[in-house]
Amino acid sequence: MLILLPPSETKAEGGDGPPLELDRLSFPDLNPTRKELTGELVALAADLPASRAALGLSERQDAEIARNAALWTSPTAPALSRYTGVLYDALDFASLRGTALDRARSRLVVGSALFGLVRADDPVPAYRLSAGSMLPGRGTLAAHWRPALEPVLAEQEGLIVDLRSGSYAGLGRIPGAITVQVLTERPDGTRKVVSHHNKSSKGRLARLLAGARAEPGDLSGLLKVARRGGFELERGSTATQLDLILRD
Repeated sequence: MLILLPPSETKAEGGDGPPLELDRLSFPDLNPTRKELTGELVALAADLPASRAALGLSERQDAEIARNAALWTSPTAPALSRYTGVLYDALDFASLRGTALDRARSRLVVGSALFGLVRADDPVPAYRLSAGSMLPGRGTLAAHWRPALEPVLAEQEGLIVDLRSGSYAGLGRIPGAITVQVLTERPDGTRKVVSHHNKSSKGRLARLLAGARAEPGDLSGLLKVARRGGFELERGSTATQLDLILRD
């Protein structure tokens, strides 16, 4: 089973790993695209107004551009220590131990606008690039990533649970992957898509699935694991969608 997570806009500072070496990252077939995008970000960082426009930043966020300028020289940290925010707080990867930690390391993968895919321990620097960013002189990142990313995703064996947001899912589509929609149910039985608790709910679900002893091979098996873990999941509107229900 592969659990595909979205990245976070926020990244932890620093790190104690050596500078970025693409050959140390998983999924080496993505290295040509990684190298190209990293080089473009470093060059773009020399032009603050152009960087702000491309990355959707204000002058108060120029420190984010400085991170990009140092992509080849700044220290690295394991991917699941680098990404922060609500989903990663709920995942709480650092608290996993023993065989649960081993399983999580093999199952968890982050979809990144800069690196395509990274595993839990892949050493990455802090950076700023979002799926919706528009780098000068090229089209969308989705158009750039899909030819490289989709063949790699298609080679992955076993069940794939895709928890990425829409813009990141667009970087590399995965036919047959299981997706999760978070809904809240009111006392009158009506339901609506959740925004506030969406990330934390997906983080908690990812933690359960990542460390579970079971290795589900289909949607039914995944439902059993999640329900045993206390999640209220139902089959959704498509054959590969699950609805995670929260009660008001």
